Amino acid sequence: MLNSAKKLIFVAALLTLSGCHQSGLHNSTKVFTNPSDMQSSDWSDPAEMERAWQAALIRIPKSSGGYISTTIDELQGGDVSPEGVWPTVIYLHGCTGIWSGTKTRINFLARNGYAVIAPVSLARLKYPKSCRTDTYEGGLYRPTLKMRQYDAGYAIAKAKTLPWVDDSNVFLMGLSQGGITAATFFSTRREHSLRARVVEGWHCHAGWTEYAGINAPESEPVLSLLGDKDPWFKKPGSKRLSYSCGRFLKESNGSRSVVYSDGFLSTRHELLESRKVQQTVLDFLSSQRSR
Repeated sequence: MLNSAKKLIFVAALLTLSGCHQSGLHNSTKVFTNPSDMQSSDWSDPAEMERAWQAALIRIPKSSGGYISTTIDELQGGDVSPEGVWPTVIYLHGCTGIWSGTKTRINFLARNGYAVIAPVSLARLKYPKSCRTDTYEGGLYRPTLKMRQYDAGYAIAKAKTLPWVDDSNVFLMGLSQGGITAATFFSTRREHSLRARVVEGWHCHAGWTEYAGINAPESEPVLSLLGDKDPWFKKPGSKRLSYSCGRFLKESNGSRSVVYSDGFLSTRHELLESRKVQQTVLDFLSSQRSR
């Protein structure tokens, strides 16, 4: 058996190979802030939101097919010249930060004609740890949601200033903690308006009121995706979840709650590796786009 030190080296190597071991952008490499060192002003600090924006992963479709993988720095430096104007998804990572699944999702969207901007909240200098994946434990720092919401709003507004972003077709999408953020983000500012939202791996119920429900206005339909035996939410001894985002959604505006109760998807937290789920997302985005 491997001793503890060798195990850590082995895990680090696997993370590097999977593309998620980016310095400071994943739980495995981030140096987290002690919650006692946080102040409420840190949550909405413009410098911190700019760090999340500058670290964003970006994908831009090409008119000839395929897509460009780029960064804010390359775009600002003129190293990349995007073609056309594209419907755009602001994609929000989960509590662990950037991992191989982040790239799976943004690449899938780009291959299907959507530009993607994925701000990285873990790029903030002051950021407490918010979850432990080995024990399925979240909520370690309650105000994390506020920081994620500020980062989302900042990215939405900044994206709309970019010439290759169709500002009438901007969507918000997220997984897990990013899904909670997509569900609860609220703003009355015009620059924060969205065409629709997609929530993956969240059920919209929580003991903390700011984490519960859907805060999207009726003009912003929501697609919710959930496995009903999701290991993050299934209580010990229980067979299925008894709740979903469905009760908070209005089907009359095009919103839809999809709960996978059979097969391997029923036990999954991350659903968008499935082509079936990907098609559901594409159908929803297409139905909500303005023409």
